[in-house]
Amino acid sequence: MAPVGGTAVQDHVALAEIELCGELIIAASAARERLSLESIDEVLRVAEERRTAGGDQ
Repeated sequence: MAPVGGTAVQDHVALAEIELCGELIIAASAARERLSLESIDEVLRVAEERRTAGGDQ
């Protein structure tokens, strides 16, 4: 039951982690072999995050 008054709290970091885990599970289930580290990084958008973090400095 939802709290009265709209006081629900969302943990945006946890939601993002759940989304990434889901994407990784989908990629792993679609793969014929084990995912390489490079494939995992691609699914998790590691290079994209590094570019973003590097550009903010």
